[in-house]
Amino acid sequence: MTARRLSGVPGSGLIIAAPSSGAGKTLITLGLLRHLRETGIDVISAKTGPDYIDPAFHTAATNRPCRNLDPWAMREETLAELAGDMAAKADDIICEGVMGLFDGAVHSDDRHDGSTAALAEITGWPVVLVIDASKQAASAAVLAKGFAEHRPGVDVAGVIFNRVGGARHVEILKEAMKKIAPDLEIFGALPRNDALELPSRHLGLVQAREHRNLETFLDKAADWVGEHLDIAALRRAMRPWPVRPKSDAPLLIPPLGQKIAIARDDAFAFAYPALLEGWRAAGSELSFFSPLTNEAPDPKADAIYLPGGYPELHAGRISANWDFMDGLQQAADASKPIFGECGGYMVLGQGLTDADGRRHPMAGLLPLETSFATRRLHIGYRRITLAKAGPLGGARTRFRGHEFHFATVIEEGPGLPLFRAEDASGRELGETGLADRRVVGSFIHLIDLERADAV
Repeated sequence: MTARRLSGVPGSGLIIAAPSSGAGKTLITLGLLRHLRETGIDVISAKTGPDYIDPAFHTAATNRPCRNLDPWAMREETLAELAGDMAAKADDIICEGVMGLFDGAVHSDDRHDGSTAALAEITGWPVVLVIDASKQAASAAVLAKGFAEHRPGVDVAGVIFNRVGGARHVEILKEAMKKIAPDLEIFGALPRNDALELPSRHLGLVQAREHRNLETFLDKAADWVGEHLDIAALRRAMRPWPVRPKSDAPLLIPPLGQKIAIARDDAFAFAYPALLEGWRAAGSELSFFSPLTNEAPDPKADAIYLPGGYPELHAGRISANWDFMDGLQQAADASKPIFGECGGYMVLGQGLTDADGRRHPMAGLLPLETSFATRRLHIGYRRITLAKAGPLGGARTRFRGHEFHFATVIEEGPGLPLFRAEDASGRELGETGLADRRVVGSFIHLIDLERADAV
């Protein structure tokens, strides 16, 4: 039987979700992705919401780029382009949810609240709920029933029980499901596996590129999932999304130039693949360089992008890499656009103090001083408006994005602000970011334009 017939319709998808964070949906998603790939199935993945780290693990599992799908920050036409393009390129689409199934941003319309449930409503993909059963039995069935019935537009196809204690525990769970939630399928029960743990740090999991023996880890996760889950039943539950793309790739953020040099290494890893694909589709040439190895941006480039990442973990090396720093200075002197996002923004500043209290001089292109000696969490969706025309577009161009960092701002300015910002509920956050000639940056990761004609 072919892979396509097993899943019903090519380009069909499902969403791996959970009642809360920590249930094990990332590990199960990775194991499922690698298992499908290793059994010859053409699979591609997605991640709900703003996330850079989990998608990098997805990419390692499938050897294909993972797409972020964000029902709060993305226009519906952007979602249609991205998901439709995925459906055209693969047999199976596995989308990992974010936090708990119904957790999202404040929004008057549930369909755009940023939750996994909102994405399920938009795409029509069924939800498979991962339930941590380690400290419950029949109660897990009640939980499953409540989640399945809470939002009529969300199709919960069934459950995966994780961290089960043994055969008797599984039997109790099945009996409870048959009595309490008979319409929900049980796709499998996974025993606790302490050998399959992913290390983490302050922004989430340690990056996939830093994970030693990642291939071995993924293979073991695939074997674990393949042994305990009904893969054929999961594939039969998949459903197609009928919307198909109108063009080759969506344009999320306008290109910075015709030839864009992009920092890429362990310190600068947080760039959305769909953004780069959009720039290529718009005709831009992309080149990559590593500040950590003292590479300068291509001097032929007419724009530079410093994405987010973990520069605070490598501040000493970055500060000492004069070829990189000199390349930035030369580009600024030539009035080439330079855009720094979150970690990239900090590197464009005057100095960065690490967690041990040591200050490291940075590029000095913006009047910004940041510190990790005292950390403070900044997190949330942002609706932002350009304060003046520049590399990102005309004045009053509106974007949607996300902020997630622990840096403390010691000084920001004096200087021209880059954005005026609001949170997801519309509360004014004031001015944020900095702009000095063609050098611009902020802590906000841009995700999409608010309107296609807003440039």
